[in-house]
Amino acid sequence: MAFDEGLAERVRAFLANDADTHERKMFGGLCFLCGGNMACGIVGDELMVRVGPNAWPETLTQPHAREMDFTGRSMKGMVYVGVGGFAEDADLAAWVERGTAYARSLPPK
Repeated sequence: MAFDEGLAERVRAFLANDADTHERKMFGGLCFLCGGNMACGIVGDELMVRVGPNAWPETLTQPHAREMDFTGRSMKGMVYVGVGGFAEDADLAAWVERGTAYARSLPPK
C-alpha cells in the first residue's frame, strides 16, 4: 500500500489526543477512523476526506478538492484534496477537522 508517510505523520499529530481515533489500511492507502467511522485518509500523496453527502457539493468548490473516484465512479460524500490544499498545517487541520466532524456525527460502530 502506497501512501505518503510524511503526510500520515502530520495527520497523526492532529489526531494524537483523540482516544476514539484509530488507523486502518484501506483504499490502497491509510485511513483514520473516529468512533469506527472513516474520517479521512491518504492515498498516494493526496488527502481523502469524508465530508458527507450534504456538504459534498459545496466542498467540491474549494481549491484543490475534487471528486473521489477511486472505483472509476464518483463517491458522493468523499473528496480528494491535492497537495496544494494542505501544504500549510492550518489547511491540513481544517480538512482533517471536516472529516472528523462528519465521522463523529454518525453513530459509533
